[in-house]
Amino acid sequence: MDHFTLSRLFRVGRSTAQRITQEVTKIIWSELASEFLPVPDENTWKANASEFYRQWQFPNCCGALDGKHVVIQCPPQAGSLYYNYKKQHSIVLLAVCDANYNFVAVDIGAYGGNSDGSVFSTSEFGRRLRNENLNLPPPTCLPNSDQVSPHFIVGDAAFPLLPSLMRPYPGRNLPTIKDYFNQRLSRARRTIENAFGIMVARWRILKAPLIMTPQAAENITKAIVVLHNFSNKRARREYAPPGFPDYLDNNGQFVDGEWRRIADPLPSVAAADISRNHNAPRNAYQVRDNLAQYVTENPLPFAVSQ
Repeated sequence: MDHFTLSRLFRVGRSTAQRITQEVTKIIWSELASEFLPVPDENTWKANASEFYRQWQFPNCCGALDGKHVVIQCPPQAGSLYYNYKKQHSIVLLAVCDANYNFVAVDIGAYGGNSDGSVFSTSEFGRRLRNENLNLPPPTCLPNSDQVSPHFIVGDAAFPLLPSLMRPYPGRNLPTIKDYFNQRLSRARRTIENAFGIMVARWRILKAPLIMTPQAAENITKAIVVLHNFSNKRARREYAPPGFPDYLDNNGQFVDGEWRRIADPLPSVAAADISRNHNAPRNAYQVRDNLAQYVTENPLPFAVSQ
């Protein structure tokens, strides 16, 4: 619903509707973010890793990362700054979620056209992750093993490989050990796809372009993110009940959740816009190889599906 429709609905001027919307969304963020989207510390990441292993059987994983476009109207005199590969105008929402579909860290507002470099590298989250300044727990032994591994975030093939950021092995017709690792990582990473999907299904303003300025769209998005966490933590049974997110059947195969019937996923940020430099440090390859060996030696009791 745009500001013009709101102004007619409540019989106030359009500028008044705009001002009220912005004031309310800013207050929602300022009042709720400290409790429902606090800056994660080491204990938070440890708790997340424990939940990821308990629910998704992926060890030392502290969160799942992805980037999405929030579509907006074409800003005046913006040129190609917000114009993305989908031929839409947008701002970028880069987010990390926990095992229960709560957002743990977000970076909102990058240009959809990504004229200033890769979304990940220029984000505060990306810089802190690269600089090992994200308060991730120190390396620890993998469950039921004496093999030590760093804690890390999982992402898809668009993201760079780092000791603290695991991505799948590239290519097709991979050896069994690499293919199985990719399946296990994909299983854990599915949480962020569902977090975005649940959010769009419940906050349907995101299903259509936001008819407002980029700054107003950023404020709306921040409010929705924190309200998503508020609702998911305070009323999970009503907000995201069993069957609403994707779920596993008795054979360990994923079944599409109800949110997919009522909402399309937000457009993903193109791989070239996420990160333009995939030169990984040597130890990152070793960390991934060690993890691949570990999950192969500790398979799930049922087949996994991507």
